[in-house]
Amino acid sequence: MGDMATLTRASVVAEARAAIERDGVEKLSLRGVARSLGVTAPALYAYVTDKDDLIAAVATGYFDELATRFDATEATDPLEEIRALSRAYVDHALASPRLFRLLFRYPPGTGAMNVEGVATFAPATRTVEVATQATARAIEAGLLAPCEPVDAAMTMWAAVHGVAEVLLMGFAFDEADRDRFVESVISTVLAGQAAAASDRNAQ
Repeated sequence: MGDMATLTRASVVAEARAAIERDGVEKLSLRGVARSLGVTAPALYAYVTDKDDLIAAVATGYFDELATRFDATEATDPLEEIRALSRAYVDHALASPRLFRLLFRYPPGTGAMNVEGVATFAPATRTVEVATQATARAIEAGLLAPCEPVDAAMTMWAAVHGVAEVLLMGFAFDEADRDRFVESVISTVLAGQAAAASDRNAQ
């Protein structure tokens, strides 16, 4: 049996994360996590409430890592900041495809993603707020159409989320083709939003 003295919430969450990365969240079970840790399933209840609590803890770590990627982006130009954040999102998806699926379980409490009757998830909200703030700066600088920043940010998110999904389908993109694809989608969305800004300024 495992050493109960060394069992912690962090070690339980880490084992659950490894299991999700290996087999997907659908196959996660407390019994399987306990078996891997060399303890009985009831022993885990000292550290997690239930399976949902355990998955949420894994998701929190995943969103925190995405926030760290966002924080590591460096750009002084508002549009380049949006580009950098968009690329970071795609890179994060490709780094852990099975963890990426957790995004669908935890909606942020922002804009159109705030669904009535569905509990929002603070770690997800934080990442959306970073993108929204970057978009707001671009709008304030006159580089994007005047609109609600969250709406423009969600438009870009929908685009880069689709990019990530396509890349995860396993098409034979080499690194150069992948990068061109990502940049093409980002540029197309930004060009459309900038064109709208130009049209409004001309009125």
